Amino acid sequence: MAATVSLQSQSSGVVLPVRRFNSGFQAPEYLSFSSTPPRITHRILHNTTQSSRIRAVVKQESSSERMEVDISLSPRVNSVKPSKTVAITDQATALVEAGAPVIRLAAGEPDFDTPAVIAEAGINAIREGYTRYTPNAGTLELRTAICHKLKEENGISYSPDQILVSNGAKQSIFQAVLAVCSPGDEVLIPAPFWVSYPEMARLADATPVILPTPISNNFLLDPKLLESKLSEKSRLLILCSPSNPTGSVYPKKLLEEIAQIVAKHPRLLVLSDEIYEHIIYAPATHTSFASLPGMWERTLTVNGFSKAFAMTGWRLGYLAGPKHFVAACNKIQSQFTSGASSISQKAAVAALGLGYAGGEAVSTMVKAFRERRDFLIRSFGEMEGVKMSEPQGAFYLFIDFSSYYGVEVEGFGKIDDSDSLCRYLLDKAQVALVPGVAFGDDTCIRISYAASLTTLQAAVERIKKALVSLKPTVSV
Repeated sequence: MAATVSLQSQSSGVVLPVRRFNSGFQAPEYLSFSSTPPRITHRILHNTTQSSRIRAVVKQESSSERMEVDISLSPRVNSVKPSKTVAITDQATALVEAGAPVIRLAAGEPDFDTPAVIAEAGINAIREGYTRYTPNAGTLELRTAICHKLKEENGISYSPDQILVSNGAKQSIFQAVLAVCSPGDEVLIPAPFWVSYPEMARLADATPVILPTPISNNFLLDPKLLESKLSEKSRLLILCSPSNPTGSVYPKKLLEEIAQIVAKHPRLLVLSDEIYEHIIYAPATHTSFASLPGMWERTLTVNGFSKAFAMTGWRLGYLAGPKHFVAACNKIQSQFTSGASSISQKAAVAALGLGYAGGEAVSTMVKAFRERRDFLIRSFGEMEGVKMSEPQGAFYLFIDFSSYYGVEVEGFGKIDDSDSLCRYLLDKAQVALVPGVAFGDDTCIRISYAASLTTLQAAVERIKKALVSLKPTVSV
């Protein structure tokens, strides 16, 4: 009788789920119907309230009593943009499944298998019947192991009740934002940023304040810019090092300068996203923000197992911080998802048992990532009109292709931003990349080199071939 379709709000740009009836009419946000098959008429009412919702009514004329079902959505949902990295990855996957030879370099997912020791620990957990709920905060065994790791590798001390294990680092971050931010608070986010940070702030009814960083400064935050943007509304500063999407690593000296500014603002907390901590290239070194003088009580440290241990599908991350904040996040999680997978937690204990910084298993993967990075730097460095900042960590290259903007392509149209360039490369080169606008910098495109060197070589050839006819419009 009915099928799900979409309705788009002109004010918010958000696609809303609606219903399509046999008449072909797309029913918007208010449905009225009776139990007898009636004649359908409709009208659309525009609501001018602050929520910017679309409201519509479908009337079914009948002698029976009319019922109305309100299918409008929360303004909070309307304010949030869907993840572009997820959308592009899904689109590329669908093309591959349809038979198109698309090379997927959009997702931040290592191509390595989970190390055998870790996988075996998960398998054994299943065999031994370790398949029940765990404590909401995570098993004591795992939280104790995390405390040991943070002390030995990061120089920060926690007790197990200051650790919260969640279903991925993304959940840990979101719960932290929800726990500390009130409506009207400001969340300071250096750009380029991971696509989810601003949306998490909006979901918490906080305001994201974007702090742009230039490629000429290796996409690192200028402390003076931070200081100029702070106010009594400033509640949370999010730092990600090594960075997604740029691969930049914050030197200890720069973090110390930032810490001195943070110390002047009693309300300001720092969320330190350290998920790429172990994927780092010498001579760069990682510094945990909480290890800096006076910052332990100000910092919520987030880490996990997805990236360094190639455990994306295991869905396991954690938060470390002062007990007051961690307990608040624990309360949210108890009503949100409850504890993380018991099987994944057993595997995580094995991961932390591999040795300092993941031992040989992780260092082998990092060596491969570095080789891939070096190949891409050489390859794109040969191209005209390209600007790059060499990544010091993670597995992303954030390349400035803006010199190609303004080019008209026969059969495609004008390339005028990162989104249209990515669409062109997907269409012409069949390579899936993520436009920089999703990360807050429209001049760039993100390439994930969490793929084999052979795959990257093929992708570079396709990209170069697709761009060979596009002469840069601006000299670099």
